[in-house]
Amino acid sequence: MANFDQETVITEVGKRGPPTAPGNDSLVVIYAKDEGMRGKRFKLEKSPLTIGRVQDSDIVLDDDAVSRRHAQIEQRETAWFVVDVGSRNGTLHNEGELAREAALAHGDRIKVGSTIFKYLTGADAESAYFEEVFKLTITDGLTQVNNRRHFDETLEREYLRARRHRRPLALLVLDIDHFKKINDQYGHLAGDHVLRELAGLVQSRVRRDETVARYGGEEFVVLLPETTLEGAVSLAENLRARIAAHSFVFQSTTIPVTVSIGCAAAIEADTTAPDLFRRADELLYRAKKGGRNRVCS
Repeated sequence: MANFDQETVITEVGKRGPPTAPGNDSLVVIYAKDEGMRGKRFKLEKSPLTIGRVQDSDIVLDDDAVSRRHAQIEQRETAWFVVDVGSRNGTLHNEGELAREAALAHGDRIKVGSTIFKYLTGADAESAYFEEVFKLTITDGLTQVNNRRHFDETLEREYLRARRHRRPLALLVLDIDHFKKINDQYGHLAGDHVLRELAGLVQSRVRRDETVARYGGEEFVVLLPETTLEGAVSLAENLRARIAAHSFVFQSTTIPVTVSIGCAAAIEADTTAPDLFRRADELLYRAKKGGRNRVCS
């Protein structure tokens, strides 16, 4: 996890181009394999602003999935456009493949290789930027669900509440089966797509007071306050079946995906929140050893 207590880096990219550039318009890195890039802001003060692997690009991305000349941001009158300049792996705009170019609206996401940018514009762009930096402390930029840090804090709080008031609390730990094979066979961009889509599937099935988080790599967790073990197992089986039946399609290729799930509920023998997580994680390991694509409780 990047240290966001340090002063945030703001990068200004030149000052040539149309004099009518709209004020604080910028790209903010909300996800990158290089943690040092996360939260970095690139102000749109020139046109075009180039993105690629070569060192003379305005935004240099050291990523094998990025072409030497990959994409650029162009100003046309008062609007900014993202343009793919013939990249090998393509550019994603709001999770859809960019055919050639698209006008940008506030909050749009642009994915180049493994790096995701968010476009911010308007009078409140400055405050929106600091809000995005805060989100990076609690949110996984790739999947847009909670990150491990936020989950750990929530687990501790909910465990103490459940113990104090003698209320049920359950936890699911999910792991994508053979995820390394997905990356090896279809590529890391396809793997990123699977992670994003799976996170969305899980998030769509939980209630507002339940917490979904990406715990690390291909592992996700779902914290279920006021839920018994029976209820948690029912949800886990529903998620497992929905994921196995879902069509994960990346660049016209369907990728088969299944998950293994460990499911545990808080018991009197637990003395700390990590005890609950440890038991759920051990059950996940049993599910994987038992053949995968199954729930163990």
